[in-house]
Amino acid sequence: MARKSLIEREKKREKLVQSKWEKRQELKKIVRNLTVSEDERWSAQIALNKMPKNSSKVRLRNRCQITGRPRGYLRKFKISRLCFRENINNGLIPGGFKASW
Repeated sequence: MARKSLIEREKKREKLVQSKWEKRQELKKIVRNLTVSEDERWSAQIALNKMPKNSSKVRLRNRCQITGRPRGYLRKFKISRLCFRENINNGLIPGGFKASW
């Protein structure tokens, strides 16, 4: 089980990313647009740099929704490999079974 503070910090980052997403995309579009004047592009780059670090999607970490474990994360199920194995063995995930040969 991950520390509660780390899980809460990740939730806070997710909210910040969602709230600043549109603004960040607009600024990035201006920075990449070569038809815009150099001064506008420069001011957009400065504004982008002044935004909070945690508003960037790159700063997010995938965590298991059950335990908060950051490693061994399966994107399709949004849980860690350990929880996935438990759920398969308990029959909570349909179509899965323990391999035997």
